[in-house]
Amino acid sequence: MLPLLGCCGNGDEGGQSSWRRHQERKLRMLRFWRDGAERQLAAVTAAITTLEQQMQRDAGSGNG
Repeated sequence: MLPLLGCCGNGDEGGQSSWRRHQERKLRMLRFWRDGAERQLAAVTAAITTLEQQMQRDAGSGNG
C-alpha cells in the first residue's frame, strides 16, 4: 500500500521528494507489468507460429 500524499513530508521540499519517490515506484511497477505482458505476448506469438507451421506441414503432407 502506498502512503497517503503529504503524510510523510516536511514542507514543500519533503513533499516534492516524497512525490518523486512515489512516481519512481509507480514507474518501476508499470515497467514490471509491461515486461510481464511482453513475455506473455512473446509466448503466445511463438505458440501461434508453431501451430501455423504444424498446420502447413500437415496440409503439405496430405494428412488432416
